[in-house]
Amino acid sequence: MEKIKVIKSEDVFGQMLWAYYKEEKGFEVFERNDGYIYVDSPKVYFSEFKDWTLHQKLAMKFVKGRVLDVGCGVGRHSLYLQKKGFDVLGIDASPLAIKICQLRGVRKALVMPIEKIDFKPNSFTTFLMMGNNFSLFGSFKKARKLLKRFDKMTTESAVIIAETIDPYKKDNPKSQKYYEFNRARGRMSGQLRVRIRFENCVSKWFDWLKVSKREMKEILNGTNWQVKEFIDSEDLQYVAIIEKVSA
Repeated sequence: MEKIKVIKSEDVFGQMLWAYYKEEKGFEVFERNDGYIYVDSPKVYFSEFKDWTLHQKLAMKFVKGRVLDVGCGVGRHSLYLQKKGFDVLGIDASPLAIKICQLRGVRKALVMPIEKIDFKPNSFTTFLMMGNNFSLFGSFKKARKLLKRFDKMTTESAVIIAETIDPYKKDNPKSQKYYEFNRARGRMSGQLRVRIRFENCVSKWFDWLKVSKREMKEILNGTNWQVKEFIDSEDLQYVAIIEKVSA
């Protein structure tokens, strides 16, 4: 049997979303660098407010002012807030995701990875990082660097609304071994090295950071950000409402 050739692609995530947008089929496949595979449906990226979990709905009550939707995907949060009258800019590293955003009616959407975020002072009051997008920070060091940058671009009353996954909440022997492996290399336990697969395409490896509440507070310590409150869920996810504090 002929072996299928794997092609490296810059926008595997976008290809997966585009396929689902056009035909409503396909799977999202994350491969961890120890060989562990996560498979899920892209359906969640297209979900409407009525289908969101309670903790996700409650998080929307903390949105205020002009909003930057970081890692907006196909715009589910941007569209909801837009309808509520908020001025929202959605950004994502995926060109195809942004194309879908625009086709779905998101008025302001730009191709921009989190590392390239650079706006004038007082540009936003809310940084929205739903869809587990606190994980986009990637590592302790990178998170600290970006949080300081976010400080310069936001108003005095700014908030970061960030969803993430607690890596310790569910006991998975394979994952626990991986966390131990990470710690031995000087990385955070939940600092996953992953890549995305779709059909015969594969992305580059990148870091995806899962943190406990304690670890999140450690990341924020020494920055101008602090946790105001946590919104728990019945699963591994939780939302942190992070407020800007006076220097």
